[in-house]
Amino acid sequence: MSPAMIRHPALTVAGILVLLTLGWLAIGAPISLITEIAIYTLYGAGVNLLVGYTGLVPFGASVFFGSASYAAAFFILGGYGNDLAALVFSVLFSVVLALLIGALILRRKGLYFSLLTLAFSQIAFEVAFKWTAVTGGENGLQGVARSSFPSDLGFHAFVVATVTLGMALLWRIAHSPFGRTLQAVRDNEHRALSLGYDVYRIRLGGFVLTGGFVGYCGALLTLMLQGVYATNLNWQHAGDSLLMTVLGGVHHFLGPLWGAIAFILLEDRLSAFTENWWLVFAPILMLFALLSPEGMQGLAQRLVGGARWGRQRWTLVRNTIPARPAEIVPFESAASGIDPDQPILRVKGLSKQFGSLVTARDIDLEIRPFVLHSIIGPNGAGKTTFFNMLSGALAPTAGQILFEGRDITRLPMHVRARLGIGRSFQILSIFQNLSVFENVRIAVQAHRRGAGGLFADAHADAGINARTWSILDAVGLADQAAEPCLNLPHGAKRLLEIGITLAIDSKLLLLDEPLAGLAEADRIVVADLIKRLSEKHAVVLIEHDIDRVLAISDRVSVLHQGRMIADGRPVEVAKHPDVIAAYLGAAKDEAAPTATVERLVRAEAPALLEAKGLAAGYGGSTVLNGIDLTIHEGEAVALLGRNGVGKTTTLKTLSGTLAIAQGELLFGGRRLNGLKPYEINRLGISLVPEGRRLFPNLTVLENLQLATRPGGIGIEEVFTLFPRLSTRQKAKAENLSGGERQMVAIARALVVPSRLILLDEPFEGLAPAVVKEVMEALVKLRGKVAMVIVEHHAESVLPIVDRAYVLVNGQVAFAGEAAALEQDADLQARLLGVVQGEELEATLQRAAI
Repeated sequence: MSPAMIRHPALTVAGILVLLTLGWLAIGAPISLITEIAIYTLYGAGVNLLVGYTGLVPFGASVFFGSASYAAAFFILGGYGNDLAALVFSVLFSVVLALLIGALILRRKGLYFSLLTLAFSQIAFEVAFKWTAVTGGENGLQGVARSSFPSDLGFHAFVVATVTLGMALLWRIAHSPFGRTLQAVRDNEHRALSLGYDVYRIRLGGFVLTGGFVGYCGALLTLMLQGVYATNLNWQHAGDSLLMTVLGGVHHFLGPLWGAIAFILLEDRLSAFTENWWLVFAPILMLFALLSPEGMQGLAQRLVGGARWGRQRWTLVRNTIPARPAEIVPFESAASGIDPDQPILRVKGLSKQFGSLVTARDIDLEIRPFVLHSIIGPNGAGKTTFFNMLSGALAPTAGQILFEGRDITRLPMHVRARLGIGRSFQILSIFQNLSVFENVRIAVQAHRRGAGGLFADAHADAGINARTWSILDAVGLADQAAEPCLNLPHGAKRLLEIGITLAIDSKLLLLDEPLAGLAEADRIVVADLIKRLSEKHAVVLIEHDIDRVLAISDRVSVLHQGRMIADGRPVEVAKHPDVIAAYLGAAKDEAAPTATVERLVRAEAPALLEAKGLAAGYGGSTVLNGIDLTIHEGEAVALLGRNGVGKTTTLKTLSGTLAIAQGELLFGGRRLNGLKPYEINRLGISLVPEGRRLFPNLTVLENLQLATRPGGIGIEEVFTLFPRLSTRQKAKAENLSGGERQMVAIARALVVPSRLILLDEPFEGLAPAVVKEVMEALVKLRGKVAMVIVEHHAESVLPIVDRAYVLVNGQVAFAGEAAALEQDADLQARLLGVVQGEELEATLQRAAI
């Protein structure tokens, strides 16, 4: 026997059950208790196919367990066959039942799915308990003959043998193409859809498999008891198998074994002393839930294997990948045979409307093969909405999308993926709990064998493996193929996501901000990869790093407020007056404050807030890198930069809603590192977030009263600062205009004792007249409270602040007097707009070299 066979977990199950059997026989105890443990081990493992492998939590899998128990009893008592035939019939009955129930309830996810399974189980219980003429009601059905196994020991041996085979079958399914697809859906349903998988059908397949395994266990219990009772269908026992699985460890293949042993033995021993044995057992479950979420096997990993008290290694599948070939075949694009003179994608009159909000308006565009076509635009321009319509995540309100001449406007995402439209996402979208190799292999499999293959080894397909290695080599991750994704640095995760997008035989690549959150070295690597991919694919790129976009793109389109305002060569687009206005803004005399603003020189005032070398990011990414800021008492400071450079991230870091990765943050001389947001707020820092985030069902007055604390300004002072709110104080926040909501959000920050207010895009989406009103209120606050104002359009905020910081790719590129920046149009264009003039030509020449 090979070492791999010896280590097979099904043999571990057999060995443990045999040891328990020998121990029970040695003390002369009834063997039925160990038989029950064996049955519930497979029962729990079948449930864990949904919980651990698929990410669905059934509260009522007992509907299959109990219904199949009755099916076996009816089959035998009706004289249709012997006990072995009854087992087969029960499995088939349970599979059909699971198909019918699953087709209905899998339209829902999360808590609704869980409750629906429980509802079906309770319905079955009511029928079984009250239909006395057929089911025996409370007394159940007795006298079920077990002709093939007259002795308890003989039946026990049969149960142990078939449970071992069942566990071996589950282990094989977990490693099959279908089983690995279940795990991908568990980790990232949306990503699986974008690769071409029909997630609903995949989950239905897993649900049916669970029904089959659980149904077999229910029939075994009928034969063990030689009768059947409604108790197992009742809600009080519906979750027994789930409790066992959680107790043993849902992310471990052997978890159901350890859980069944502990649950049944504890129930047997404790119930011998007291009827209220749950009063003892429940605290045990609570301790495991609090101290070891990975269950008994997770606890063993810590105590025996020395695992850290953090995230532990899952053991749902073997921890290996296929051997790396001696020579990796170079990657070949599926788009190599496309006619370069014909557009691969045409968009005609594409529009998207959410109620009265229009996010895309009559967009016409052509995408050609072997061209790097970038789409840029300010915040809220509609870029991601446009991508969502192209990929099928959103249905357009109007217009048409043609891919290789075929109308795909109404096709779902997974069908478009199968046609060759691959997409990456602004927020990293990979399969976190799979290895690097498996992430790409799952994507390759989607177009080679789909979700088929229940019994084949997913890693035994040489063709899929070879393609996977080719893609990993193309994106520079072949050496990290065996790494779990959670261990990868952010730059490598971005490369992996591009690799996943390539793996579905993509002809068109839609890359949504692939440079987001990358350090400069990683930006160079990823940008170079994108440029090379555009030589073999059609590539559409959304990116906020304008300098790099202009340097690597063959064509650039600009969206602004849902409209296409420019399209052409980078050098032409960068000089387009509408593009310059979109990024730098235009003078708005009607929005200017009427009060004369005297800039204050506060460099000599005490430093209120000091940020030294701040670094922060999301999910391993580095958005801010070495930020130094100083805000003085009563000073108004603008924080400027193109979208995506880290302005909002800076405010979140200062307010404590985002953890500081490196550096130090001081406020009034006190170190803020590690403090919670509410602690920082109580020290005097208030955040006015983008989107306002009021309590919609409370009135203006109630929103303010809820926030009021001693030391803040009074409600009457709020109404003096914002007269409009005085007349609207009884209106619910959900009925306010955007400008009124912004006023309430600012006022809410003032009614607490704030020394520093952080305002994130306070003028976003407001009419000019309202902008003027909000600006005048901020002017009145100057000198009374320090302010940091994030604003997209520099010309709106520079006249009312004392100093300004400009961020470029997560670093401070300018720090100085607001007046100096306001008067330096060239500096604004370089830091805030698009590259122009000689600098643009130099950038393009560098890219050509």
